[in-house]
Amino acid sequence: MTYDSGLKYAGIGKRFLAAFIDGIILSLVGTIVNVILAVVLGRGGDGASATQAAGSLVSLLIGWAYFAIQESSPKQATIGKQAMGLVVTDIEGQPISFAKASIRHFSKILSALILMIGYIMALFTEKKQALHDMIAGTLVLQK
Repeated sequence: MTYDSGLKYAGIGKRFLAAFIDGIILSLVGTIVNVILAVVLGRGGDGASATQAAGSLVSLLIGWAYFAIQESSPKQATIGKQAMGLVVTDIEGQPISFAKASIRHFSKILSALILMIGYIMALFTEKKQALHDMIAGTLVLQK
């Protein structure tokens, strides 16, 4: 999907709702994965530390895969963004690569630091970009 002219930047409200939907999905998946890991690795003693470490690593990988694969796919959006009618593009409105989607995902850590100011920036930037969008060179557009 190409956006040559008349780009319609997504507002923070729709972006927040999309993130909320994605958060619910990832929480459900994370809970299921952690229960499976607890059964497989054990719950007591040294097993609890291993289970917690494995759960954290798996959750990190699942979150990365969830966002990077979907945002670099032909749909250009996670399930939450699709529900809100949003897509992620590069600065020219073109689809993004897996690498760019990965940079965007991990840059969200910086956006969350210091009271979520990196996210709040989307309220004040011309193209409604959050810090992680600026770092990755991406836009979130309304379809």
